[in-house]
Amino acid sequence: MATISDVAKLANVSVATVSRYLNDSGYVGTKSRESIELAIKELNYSPSEVARSLSTKQSDIIGLIIPDIKNPFFPELARAVEDTAFEYGYTVILCNSDENAEKEKHYLQKLTKKYVAGIILTSIIEQENHRQSVNLPIVALDRPIQSEIPTVTTNNQKGARLATEYLLQCGATNLLCMSGPKNMTSSQARVEGFKSAINDKEMEWQIIESPYDFEMAEKILYDYLKENPAIDGIFACSDASAIGALKAAHRLHLRIPEDIQIVGFDGIQIGNVVSPGLTTVAQNIYLLGQTATRLLIKQIEGKNLTETSVCIDPELIIRETTRKERTE
Repeated sequence: MATISDVAKLANVSVATVSRYLNDSGYVGTKSRESIELAIKELNYSPSEVARSLSTKQSDIIGLIIPDIKNPFFPELARAVEDTAFEYGYTVILCNSDENAEKEKHYLQKLTKKYVAGIILTSIIEQENHRQSVNLPIVALDRPIQSEIPTVTTNNQKGARLATEYLLQCGATNLLCMSGPKNMTSSQARVEGFKSAINDKEMEWQIIESPYDFEMAEKILYDYLKENPAIDGIFACSDASAIGALKAAHRLHLRIPEDIQIVGFDGIQIGNVVSPGLTTVAQNIYLLGQTATRLLIKQIEGKNLTETSVCIDPELIIRETTRKERTE
């Protein structure tokens, strides 16, 4: 395999001149340029991307850090990022933090040292100063980090309100909200949306915390429903939690939606596969990933951002885990 030294030797120029030509980083005379081009063609030389990144301190690689690869929401989000990056000539490296703060910091440090062009981050460390540790273009996706970091999110409060109001319209009178982790701003916003929908209603309602995990949500809700059998409507702050709730209700021999109604939040594809089909507040997952990637690439390429905070409205998708809306 030909090296940059081979090109320099055949073109009768220095290695530094070939490097300037390859990286477009300085003056190269017309004769030297022509000689280098002929040598590259004759040797079938392909520049090393690693060497180029070491020289320019930049590459065409984007780092994507997500918190939980097991949650189907994040692979769908990653697909949108990868598709959009490929369209613009970039490659994506995927890192899974496992909702672990130390692991997230480790990936941030490693990606920075590998000269990635920029980072898209769905963070679990929402109050840390990422700008101090990452001197690169960065976009926060799904979960805000800091006001100065460009952010792409869903209107979580609006979506939760839509879900809760629909449960009420379908006749639910004793509601349970399965929140996500308390330290997560998106989860907090969904809980606020739930509360705002029932604020002026005289009715029973409760909130319990549940991770965005199928098995844990099933266990938590199974135990909770045994002690609280009057609950007839559940708003889960993620589809993973909602599907766990669906399984718990089946184990308790509750009919869905006759005995208990369930609405999730995310709009992952598996919600249309489970039986009965899950009514959910669907985030526009593809648009989220696409928008975040375009914002990052604009920064990488030195273009001005016309907006640094993008909030995308979700949509209520009605399936079989809720009854028909009452007309009276």
